[in-house]
Amino acid sequence: TVFNSLNHDMTLTEFKFIWYMEYSHRMWGRVVGLAYILPAAYFWKKGWLSRPMKGCVLALCGLVCFQGLLGWYMVKSGLEEKPDSYDIPRVSQYRLAAHLGSALVLYSASLWTGLTLLLPRHKLPETHQLLRLRQYAHGTTALIFLTALSGAFVAGLDAGLVYNSFPKMGERWIPDDLFAFSPMLRNIFENPTTVQFDHRILGIASVTAVTALYLFSRKIPLPRRTRMAMTSLLAVACMQ
Repeated sequence: TVFNSLNHDMTLTEFKFIWYMEYSHRMWGRVVGLAYILPAAYFWKKGWLSRPMKGCVLALCGLVCFQGLLGWYMVKSGLEEKPDSYDIPRVSQYRLAAHLGSALVLYSASLWTGLTLLLPRHKLPETHQLLRLRQYAHGTTALIFLTALSGAFVAGLDAGLVYNSFPKMGERWIPDDLFAFSPMLRNIFENPTTVQFDHRILGIASVTAVTALYLFSRKIPLPRRTRMAMTSLLAVACMQ
């Protein structure tokens, strides 16, 4: 179906390039799974894992398996024939966002677990400012996660091709077709214009939130490691 409707003029060399890209991605995913499960089984058998760590390891290994199944489920949506659609074959943007979100959760949980084991936790006085900083950090994390998920919808709908000017979208700040679909809620997930508009707003909001978090952290006495993390976060946000 994909070949007939989109790539009917593709050469064998071009097909091999796409095939090896997909094959490499699948093999890399399986290597990641083995890198989790085999050492976990070895450490478990040796008795090197505490009871809380066993639960953490089981959760991480389960998330790895879930991530692989979600990837298969996502790719499957791009191979299904949709008789009511005249668009080019593509995977579901909902499944793509779920696959990306699951990967971000897996990566974050892995990094958090590793750093918890490698670096001792700072015992800081629970001041009002420190509690506010922690709350702002959690809120910023949620905002960045939401921004990344909105990027998956942009990719899934090829929404980046609709408008290629910034900060305006074409000649307008707010495009005319922002709410072209009915019902209105459908625009947020299926209208390429709205999806790109939301991603822009969320991206700007994320950079603003990271900058505010950094400036607020400068007013609080923090350990050197925390200050380095805040500075790195701001640098990566600006680079992104």
